[in-house]
Amino acid sequence: MSAPVYPDLSNQAPYSMPQPGAPYPQGGYGDPSKAPAPGFNMDYNPPPVMFQPGQGPEYGGPPGPAPGPQYGGPPGPAPGPQYGGPAEAMSPAVAPIGVPPGLEYLAQIDQILIHQKVELLEAFIGFETNNQYEIKNSLGQKIYKAKEKNDCCTRNCCGSLRSFDMKIKDNMDREVIRLIRPFRCVSCWCPCCLQEMEVQAPPGTTIGYVKQDWHPCLPQFSIQGANKETLMKLDGPCFACNCCGDVNFELKGKDGGKPIGRISKQWSGLLKEVFTDTDNFGIQFPLDLDVKMKAVLMGACFLIDFMFFEKVGEANQRSTVFS
Repeated sequence: MSAPVYPDLSNQAPYSMPQPGAPYPQGGYGDPSKAPAPGFNMDYNPPPVMFQPGQGPEYGGPPGPAPGPQYGGPPGPAPGPQYGGPAEAMSPAVAPIGVPPGLEYLAQIDQILIHQKVELLEAFIGFETNNQYEIKNSLGQKIYKAKEKNDCCTRNCCGSLRSFDMKIKDNMDREVIRLIRPFRCVSCWCPCCLQEMEVQAPPGTTIGYVKQDWHPCLPQFSIQGANKETLMKLDGPCFACNCCGDVNFELKGKDGGKPIGRISKQWSGLLKEVFTDTDNFGIQFPLDLDVKMKAVLMGACFLIDFMFFEKVGEANQRSTVFS
């Protein structure tokens, strides 16, 4: 291995050193006739240092970051799940105050459509089955479903006066409303035992009643609260028969006056009206009406359907309060 070769510097002129008392050459020690090296700014003046790096506020410097727990400081925030920390607990959804669970949607609408489902066994042989309904919004979207619950003997022997429990469920198959109808008279000749329906939401908690008022000619009902205080009135026509037209039951305040809504039995067409007892109803009420009273009006609609538009076997539908 050969020894390294170093360049011969014996003939190179030594570096020039400034003489004592001699002025510095213009532009530093470089050649003033040549441009400065790239990136070198001859006019650069660094800003004055206001505080020393790392100097804290106790010495006039800016406040630095707080010390961490490893240096005796307070513990910082816990790392989130993206950094391996525990997941944050989700705060539970707050339900509107005073609204029974499952009825929150009713606060957003002022109209309900109720369609009774066609029962083939009932249509062909006249055997009465449990009534089933679909409850929809004004766009035809199903929001609830209702089904009557009782026994075969009650349905076919007591006819439209039969007692029943009706369960109303939401689209997640949760029961949100229960209607309870006891066996009662319906004729104006028996004023002491007229029709009544209890409305519960949720099941087991009574929120109101629908009670038939005695009148010699007109079907009238009181919409009552949980303590049986009358809040609204419902007045029907003297002859409740929808011959090619709708039958309207007007909703009014407890003192009467101008209608604020209605329950309408809608004309379903000649074939359905003659050969089945499948009915369509529409309910209109003020948008700001208490949600519980909207549910009670749904119960009133089912009670009206059984009283005047339910046909069992060869029995004709009722048209007045006299029969």
